[in-house]
Amino acid sequence: MGVEVSRLSNGLTVATETLPGVESVALGVWVKSGARNERDDEHGIAHLLEHMAFKGTGSRSAFQIASDIENVGGEINAATSVETTSFFARVLGRDMPLAIDILADILTDSKFDPVELEREQHVILQEIGAAHDTPDDIVFDRFTEAAFRNQPIGRSILGTPETVKSFTSRQLHDFLERQYGADRMVVVAAGGVAHDTFVREVEKRLGAFRATSAYEEPLPANYFGGDFREVRDLMDAQVVLGFEGRAYHVRDFYASQVLSMILGGGMSSRLFQEVREKRGLCYSVYAFHWGFSDTGLFGVHAATGETDIAKLLPVIVEELRRAGERILPEELNRARAQYHAGLVMSGESASSRASQIARQLLLFGRPIPKEELVDRLSKLTVERLTDLSGRLFSTTPTVAAIGPVSGLAPYERIRATLPGLPASEQKLAV
Repeated sequence: MGVEVSRLSNGLTVATETLPGVESVALGVWVKSGARNERDDEHGIAHLLEHMAFKGTGSRSAFQIASDIENVGGEINAATSVETTSFFARVLGRDMPLAIDILADILTDSKFDPVELEREQHVILQEIGAAHDTPDDIVFDRFTEAAFRNQPIGRSILGTPETVKSFTSRQLHDFLERQYGADRMVVVAAGGVAHDTFVREVEKRLGAFRATSAYEEPLPANYFGGDFREVRDLMDAQVVLGFEGRAYHVRDFYASQVLSMILGGGMSSRLFQEVREKRGLCYSVYAFHWGFSDTGLFGVHAATGETDIAKLLPVIVEELRRAGERILPEELNRARAQYHAGLVMSGESASSRASQIARQLLLFGRPIPKEELVDRLSKLTVERLTDLSGRLFSTTPTVAAIGPVSGLAPYERIRATLPGLPASEQKLAV
């Protein structure tokens, strides 16, 4: 049957996909607004709002929100990212109207009670502290901060203790009203759901939601690159080396995703084989590519011991350089197979499928058929990936490292070894 899409009179997009043999429904509301949409004095408010949405409405207390969904065996949660916020639930098919009612309730009638706010601010302060104490998490915050210096897109989603403690109920209401409008929201369900029935339930509860908001486009991203290092007394060092990636809408986006798989997408990838299996320089290494609306980040993350960190970066850089010289057909075929398998497997999960459809609607304005994605993959060539590698890894790098990192080569020396410079200058001393 595929994905069915309807639009309510207020502009709200509603989409479903019926999955045969699935009795549960994964559903949610996705909003095209996230941490990047915060003003300078709002750092962390998008994440705080996501937390506070579950802390009571005009008709339900925080306990009632939790108990109403759990009384029927369901689950409810939310998430904030750089460019989106989502509120989602999973229930049995017969309980879909209840889940929609709760999600609509928290979006339209949250009280943001000051007492609850103070309590939740304290919870988020603990979350910030926990993140700081988790080097393999916080290194990515430092990585994006260095890559997009002094910009909302580069800031931690959690905010800072100072900003989080400063927010008031009025500010939360203002942010919600300014950012959340039907024209920037999608409601999606996947699993044991009938499209017409779902649309009727959404119409009842969100059909009167404001059609538009006073949304402000975030400033265009400006990738700088740079260096962050924090010496800590830890057993291992967390290192990220990255470059400016590709936005969702550009030609090289899918090529960048596939390139990340070739370089570090599994145990057969170049980096895993060369860095871990052949040389034993780390216990974890992988590549990633994150796309945003107008930019992206391509990076390599590795965790290694103090004695191996000096040797690690030269090997990684050499693999990046080699990717700009030659990609093998069998590597491309393997990455295609991984990508295709991921699409199929995610399509068998109601939650993954609902999230995937929502992202496509927000980013591209339409659901993208699996066959179209597979066709795009089939058109990638080794020549194109080799060319992309040469261009990608010759740009200004970003380095972030936390732990016993004193043995890591200086930033300028790392930068000088990357492709684009004469071979005679590409010597990374260890």
